[in-house]
Amino acid sequence: MWQRLPFRLRGYLITMTGVLLLSPDALLIKATSVDVATFMFWRGLLLGVVLLAIALLRYGRELPAAVKACGPAAWWCPLAFGTSAWAFVIGSRLTAAGNVLVMMNLAPLVAALIGLVVFGERLRRQTWVVIAFCVAGACLMASGEIGGGSLLGLAVALGVPLCIAINTTVASAQKGQRRRGVDTTVILPLGCLAMLIPGALMGGIQLPSAEDMRYLAAMGVLLPIAYFLIQTGPRYLPGAEVSLVMLLETLVGTLLVWVWVGEVPTVAAFIGGGIIVAAMLISTLRDLRRQRQKAAAGAPDERELIEETAGSETADADTTDVGTRRAEAPGPH
Repeated sequence: MWQRLPFRLRGYLITMTGVLLLSPDALLIKATSVDVATFMFWRGLLLGVVLLAIALLRYGRELPAAVKACGPAAWWCPLAFGTSAWAFVIGSRLTAAGNVLVMMNLAPLVAALIGLVVFGERLRRQTWVVIAFCVAGACLMASGEIGGGSLLGLAVALGVPLCIAINTTVASAQKGQRRRGVDTTVILPLGCLAMLIPGALMGGIQLPSAEDMRYLAAMGVLLPIAYFLIQTGPRYLPGAEVSLVMLLETLVGTLLVWVWVGEVPTVAAFIGGGIIVAAMLISTLRDLRRQRQKAAAGAPDERELIEETAGSETADADTTDVGTRRAEAPGPH
Protein backbone atom coordinates (compact mmCIF):
# COMPACT_ATOMS: atom_id res chain seq x y z
CA MET A 1 0.00 0.00 0.00
CA TRP A 2 2.75 2.45 1.01
CA GLN A 3 4.77 1.77 -2.15
CA ARG A 4 1.73 2.57 -4.31
CA LEU A 5 1.34 6.08 -2.91
CA PRO A 6 2.69 8.99 -5.00
CA PHE A 7 6.27 9.88 -4.08
CA ARG A 8 5.41 13.45 -3.05
CA LEU A 9 2.42 12.32 -0.98
CA ARG A 10 4.68 9.97 0.98
CA GLY A 11 6.87 12.94 1.89
CA TYR A 12 3.88 14.97 3.03
CA LEU A 13 2.49 12.13 5.16
CA ILE A 14 5.85 11.47 6.82
CA THR A 15 6.45 15.14 7.59
CA MET A 16 2.89 15.78 8.77
CA THR A 17 3.09 12.85 11.19
CA GLY A 18 6.30 14.29 12.60
CA VAL A 19 4.74 17.74 12.96
CA LEU A 20 1.73 16.28 14.79
CA LEU A 21 4.06 14.57 17.28
CA LEU A 22 6.05 17.80 17.65
CA SER A 23 3.00 19.97 18.33
CA PRO A 24 2.78 19.25 22.12
CA ASP A 25 6.32 20.64 22.45
CA ALA A 26 5.07 24.16 23.24
CA LEU A 27 2.81 22.82 25.99
CA LEU A 28 5.65 20.81 27.53
CA ILE A 29 8.01 23.80 27.40
CA LYS A 30 5.36 25.95 29.06
CA ALA A 31 4.86 23.36 31.80
CA THR A 32 8.53 23.22 32.88
CA SER A 33 9.99 25.65 35.40
CA VAL A 34 13.73 25.01 34.97
CA ASP A 35 16.10 27.65 33.59
CA VAL A 36 17.08 27.71 29.92
CA ALA A 37 20.51 26.10 30.40
CA THR A 38 19.12 23.16 32.42
CA PHE A 39 16.23 22.74 29.99
CA MET A 40 18.50 22.65 26.94
CA PHE A 41 20.99 20.29 28.61
CA TRP A 42 18.33 17.69 29.40
CA ARG A 43 16.54 18.23 26.10
CA GLY A 44 19.76 17.61 24.17
CA LEU A 45 20.75 14.65 26.35
CA LEU A 46 17.42 12.80 26.16
CA LEU A 47 16.91 13.52 22.45
CA GLY A 48 20.49 12.56 21.64
CA VAL A 49 20.37 9.22 23.48
CA VAL A 50 17.14 8.11 21.78
CA LEU A 51 18.14 9.33 18.30
CA LEU A 52 21.57 7.69 18.58
CA ALA A 53 19.92 4.42 19.65
CA ILE A 54 17.63 4.57 16.61
CA ALA A 55 20.58 5.24 14.29
CA LEU A 56 22.60 2.36 15.78
CA LEU A 57 19.66 -0.05 15.48
CA ARG A 58 19.22 0.88 11.81
CA TYR A 59 22.86 0.98 10.68
CA GLY A 60 24.98 -0.75 13.33
CA ARG A 61 28.64 -0.72 12.30
CA GLU A 62 27.74 1.07 9.07
CA LEU A 63 26.72 4.21 10.98
CA PRO A 64 30.02 6.11 10.37
CA ALA A 65 29.65 5.43 6.64
CA ALA A 66 26.03 6.64 6.73
CA VAL A 67 27.14 9.86 8.42
CA LYS A 68 29.93 10.35 5.85
CA ALA A 69 27.42 9.85 3.02
CA CYS A 70 25.56 12.97 4.20
CA GLY A 71 28.36 15.14 2.82
CA PRO A 72 28.20 18.84 3.79
CA ALA A 73 24.90 18.18 5.58
CA ALA A 74 26.86 16.40 8.33
CA TRP A 75 28.12 19.84 9.40
CA TRP A 76 25.36 22.24 8.44
CA CYS A 77 22.27 20.30 9.55
CA PRO A 78 23.37 19.54 13.15
CA LEU A 79 24.46 23.15 13.68
CA ALA A 80 21.20 24.47 12.26
CA PHE A 81 19.16 21.92 14.23
CA GLY A 82 20.79 22.80 17.55
CA THR A 83 20.84 26.55 16.93
CA SER A 84 17.14 26.65 16.02
CA ALA A 85 16.29 24.99 19.35
CA TRP A 86 18.35 27.55 21.29
CA ALA A 87 16.90 30.46 19.31
CA PHE A 88 13.33 29.25 19.88
CA VAL A 89 13.70 28.87 23.65
CA ILE A 90 15.66 32.09 24.20
CA GLY A 91 13.46 34.08 21.82
CA SER A 92 10.36 32.86 23.66
CA ARG A 93 11.83 34.15 26.95
CA LEU A 94 12.79 37.58 25.54
CA THR A 95 9.77 38.50 23.43
CA ALA A 96 6.07 37.72 23.01
CA ALA A 97 5.15 34.23 21.79
CA GLY A 98 3.35 35.71 18.80
CA ASN A 99 6.52 37.42 17.64
CA VAL A 100 8.40 34.10 17.66
CA LEU A 101 5.57 32.36 15.79
CA VAL A 102 5.51 35.04 13.11
CA MET A 103 9.26 34.69 12.65
CA MET A 104 8.96 30.89 12.41
CA ASN A 105 6.32 31.27 9.72
CA LEU A 106 8.94 32.79 7.43
CA ALA A 107 10.77 29.43 7.22
CA PRO A 108 9.12 28.19 3.97
CA LEU A 109 9.88 31.44 2.18
CA VAL A 110 13.49 31.51 3.44
CA ALA A 111 13.94 27.84 2.48
CA ALA A 112 12.56 28.48 -1.00
CA LEU A 113 14.97 31.38 -1.51
CA ILE A 114 17.99 29.40 -0.22
CA GLY A 115 17.09 26.46 -2.42
CA LEU A 116 16.72 28.72 -5.47
CA VAL A 117 19.85 30.83 -4.96
CA VAL A 118 22.27 28.28 -3.48
CA PHE A 119 21.14 24.94 -4.93
CA GLY A 120 19.21 26.02 -8.01
CA GLU A 121 16.03 24.26 -6.84
CA ARG A 122 13.02 25.57 -8.73
CA LEU A 123 9.62 25.21 -7.11
CA ARG A 124 6.35 24.88 -8.97
CA ARG A 125 4.14 27.95 -9.23
CA GLN A 126 1.55 26.05 -7.20
CA THR A 127 4.04 25.65 -4.33
CA TRP A 128 4.82 29.38 -4.27
CA VAL A 129 1.09 30.15 -4.11
CA VAL A 130 0.59 27.69 -1.25
CA ILE A 131 3.57 29.19 0.62
CA ALA A 132 2.04 32.66 0.28
CA PHE A 133 -1.36 31.54 1.58
CA CYS A 134 0.08 29.46 4.44
CA VAL A 135 2.47 32.18 5.61
CA ALA A 136 -0.40 34.67 5.55
CA GLY A 137 -2.65 32.28 7.46
CA ALA A 138 0.00 31.48 10.07
CA CYS A 139 0.77 35.16 10.60
CA LEU A 140 -2.95 35.82 11.02
CA MET A 141 -3.09 33.09 13.69
CA ALA A 142 -0.23 34.70 15.61
CA SER A 143 -1.42 38.29 15.13
CA GLY A 144 -3.42 38.26 18.34
CA GLU A 145 -0.28 37.65 20.39
CA ILE A 146 2.01 40.11 18.66
CA GLY A 147 3.11 42.63 21.20
CA GLY A 148 5.95 43.79 23.36
CA GLY A 149 9.36 42.30 23.64
CA SER A 150 12.92 43.38 23.19
CA LEU A 151 14.60 43.97 19.86
CA LEU A 152 17.15 41.38 20.96
CA GLY A 153 14.34 38.85 21.34
CA LEU A 154 13.11 39.60 17.82
CA ALA A 155 16.64 39.26 16.44
CA VAL A 156 17.10 35.91 18.18
CA ALA A 157 13.68 34.71 17.00
CA LEU A 158 14.67 35.55 13.43
CA GLY A 159 17.32 32.85 13.71
CA VAL A 160 14.62 30.16 14.06
CA PRO A 161 13.25 30.25 10.49
CA LEU A 162 16.75 30.78 9.10
CA CYS A 163 18.07 27.65 10.84
CA ILE A 164 15.00 25.58 9.96
CA ALA A 165 15.37 26.63 6.33
CA ILE A 166 19.10 25.80 6.27
CA ASN A 167 18.50 22.38 7.79
CA THR A 168 15.65 21.32 5.49
CA THR A 169 17.19 22.80 2.32
CA VAL A 170 20.69 21.39 2.81
CA ALA A 171 19.23 17.98 3.73
CA SER A 172 17.02 18.03 0.64
CA ALA A 173 19.96 18.94 -1.61
CA GLN A 174 21.94 15.79 -0.71
CA LYS A 175 20.94 13.36 -3.45
CA GLY A 176 21.49 9.63 -3.32
CA GLN A 177 21.76 7.12 -6.17
CA ARG A 178 18.01 6.74 -6.22
CA ARG A 179 15.37 9.44 -6.34
CA ARG A 180 14.98 9.36 -2.58
CA GLY A 181 17.63 11.59 -1.02
CA VAL A 182 20.38 10.78 1.48
CA ASP A 183 19.27 9.77 4.98
CA THR A 184 20.26 12.74 7.17
CA THR A 185 18.46 11.45 10.27
CA VAL A 186 21.76 9.83 11.29
CA ILE A 187 23.31 13.24 12.01
CA LEU A 188 20.56 14.45 14.36
CA PRO A 189 22.47 13.17 17.43
CA LEU A 190 25.25 15.60 16.48
CA GLY A 191 22.67 18.39 16.56
CA CYS A 192 21.73 17.32 20.07
CA LEU A 193 25.36 17.93 21.08
CA ALA A 194 24.86 21.52 19.91
CA MET A 195 22.11 21.77 22.53
CA LEU A 196 23.77 19.75 25.28
CA ILE A 197 27.32 21.13 25.35
CA PRO A 198 26.46 24.87 25.61
CA GLY A 199 23.83 24.02 28.24
CA ALA A 200 26.41 22.12 30.28
CA LEU A 201 28.95 24.97 30.00
CA MET A 202 26.28 27.40 31.23
CA GLY A 203 25.68 25.32 34.39
CA GLY A 204 22.76 23.28 33.14
CA ILE A 205 23.97 19.97 34.64
CA GLN A 206 21.39 19.97 37.39
CA LEU A 207 18.76 17.46 38.42
CA PRO A 208 15.29 18.95 37.80
CA SER A 209 12.37 18.40 40.13
CA ALA A 210 10.34 15.22 39.77
CA GLU A 211 7.52 17.10 38.02
CA ASP A 212 9.84 18.80 35.55
CA MET A 213 11.60 15.50 34.93
CA ARG A 214 8.29 13.93 33.89
CA TYR A 215 7.74 16.64 31.29
CA LEU A 216 11.33 16.31 30.06
CA ALA A 217 10.94 12.52 29.84
CA ALA A 218 7.78 13.02 27.77
CA MET A 219 9.83 15.17 25.40
CA GLY A 220 12.43 12.42 25.27
CA VAL A 221 9.77 10.00 23.99
CA LEU A 222 7.79 12.17 21.56
CA LEU A 223 10.36 14.53 20.09
CA PRO A 224 12.93 12.00 18.80
CA ILE A 225 10.25 10.31 16.69
CA ALA A 226 8.94 13.71 15.57
CA TYR A 227 12.36 15.02 14.52
CA PHE A 228 13.25 11.70 12.89
CA LEU A 229 10.16 11.89 10.67
CA ILE A 230 10.58 15.60 9.91
CA GLN A 231 14.23 15.06 8.98
CA THR A 232 13.13 12.20 6.71
CA GLY A 233 10.83 14.59 4.83
CA PRO A 234 13.65 16.20 2.77
CA ARG A 235 14.36 12.78 1.24
CA TYR A 236 11.05 13.10 -0.60
CA LEU A 237 10.36 16.84 -0.79
CA PRO A 238 12.22 20.11 -1.43
CA GLY A 239 13.26 21.90 1.77
CA ALA A 240 10.71 24.67 1.19
CA GLU A 241 7.85 22.17 1.14
CA VAL A 242 9.07 20.49 4.34
CA SER A 243 9.16 23.90 6.03
CA LEU A 244 5.69 24.54 4.61
CA VAL A 245 4.26 21.42 6.27
CA MET A 246 5.87 22.51 9.56
CA LEU A 247 3.50 25.48 9.61
CA LEU A 248 0.87 23.00 10.76
CA GLU A 249 2.58 23.12 14.16
CA THR A 250 1.20 26.63 14.61
CA LEU A 251 -2.32 25.36 13.94
CA VAL A 252 -2.18 22.15 15.96
CA GLY A 253 -0.26 23.79 18.81
CA THR A 254 -2.90 26.50 19.10
CA LEU A 255 -5.67 23.88 19.23
CA LEU A 256 -3.81 21.90 21.91
CA VAL A 257 -3.40 25.00 24.07
CA TRP A 258 -7.13 25.63 23.63
CA VAL A 259 -8.05 22.09 24.72
CA TRP A 260 -5.59 21.60 27.58
CA VAL A 261 -4.99 25.09 28.94
CA GLY A 262 -8.32 26.67 28.03
CA GLU A 263 -6.87 29.59 26.06
CA VAL A 264 -9.58 30.25 23.47
CA PRO A 265 -8.11 31.18 20.05
CA THR A 266 -9.13 34.49 18.52
CA VAL A 267 -11.36 34.78 15.47
CA ALA A 268 -8.23 35.66 13.46
CA ALA A 269 -6.62 32.41 14.65
CA PHE A 270 -9.58 30.38 13.40
CA ILE A 271 -9.53 32.17 10.04
CA GLY A 272 -5.78 31.77 9.69
CA GLY A 273 -5.95 28.07 10.56
CA GLY A 274 -8.69 27.59 7.99
CA ILE A 275 -6.54 29.25 5.32
CA ILE A 276 -3.62 26.88 6.07
CA VAL A 277 -5.74 23.75 6.00
CA ALA A 278 -7.60 24.80 2.85
CA ALA A 279 -4.42 25.76 0.97
CA MET A 280 -2.63 22.50 1.73
CA LEU A 281 -5.72 20.36 1.13
CA ILE A 282 -6.44 21.97 -2.25
CA SER A 283 -2.78 21.60 -3.28
CA THR A 284 -2.76 17.90 -2.35
CA LEU A 285 -6.03 17.23 -4.20
CA ARG A 286 -4.69 19.00 -7.29
CA ASP A 287 -1.58 16.80 -7.24
CA LEU A 288 -3.64 13.62 -6.94
CA ARG A 289 -5.96 14.73 -9.75
CA ARG A 290 -2.99 15.58 -11.98
CA GLN A 291 -1.47 12.14 -11.40
CA ARG A 292 -4.74 10.38 -12.23
CA GLN A 293 -5.06 12.39 -15.45
CA LYS A 294 -1.52 11.41 -16.49
CA ALA A 295 -2.23 7.75 -15.76
CA ALA A 296 -5.49 7.91 -17.74
CA ALA A 297 -3.62 9.44 -20.69
CA GLY A 298 -1.25 6.47 -20.74
CA ALA A 299 1.75 8.10 -19.07
CA PRO A 300 4.22 5.58 -17.55
CA ASP A 301 3.97 4.93 -13.83
CA GLU A 302 6.62 7.10 -12.20
CA ARG A 303 7.11 4.61 -9.36
CA GLU A 304 7.87 1.78 -11.81
CA LEU A 305 10.40 3.94 -13.63
CA ILE A 306 12.14 4.70 -10.32
CA GLU A 307 12.27 1.02 -9.40
CA GLU A 308 13.53 0.04 -12.87
CA THR A 309 16.24 2.71 -12.72
CA ALA A 310 17.29 1.59 -9.25
CA GLY A 311 17.32 -2.02 -10.40
CA SER A 312 19.44 -1.26 -13.45
CA GLU A 313 21.89 0.74 -11.31
CA THR A 314 22.20 -2.21 -8.93
CA ALA A 315 22.70 -4.62 -11.85
CA ASP A 316 25.36 -2.36 -13.39
CA ALA A 317 27.12 -2.14 -10.04
CA ASP A 318 27.04 -5.94 -9.65
CA THR A 319 28.39 -6.40 -13.18
CA THR A 320 31.19 -3.95 -12.48
CA ASP A 321 32.09 -5.76 -9.26
CA VAL A 322 32.18 -9.12 -11.04
CA GLY A 323 34.37 -7.67 -13.81
CA THR A 324 36.70 -6.13 -11.26
CA ARG A 325 37.03 -9.40 -9.36
CA ARG A 326 37.82 -11.27 -12.60
CA ALA A 327 40.43 -8.72 -13.55
CA GLU A 328 42.03 -8.92 -10.13
CA ALA A 329 41.94 -12.74 -10.00
CA PRO A 330 45.35 -14.37 -10.59
CA GLY A 331 45.68 -16.04 -13.98
CA PRO A 332 46.60 -19.68 -14.56
CA HIS A 333 50.26 -20.61 -13.96
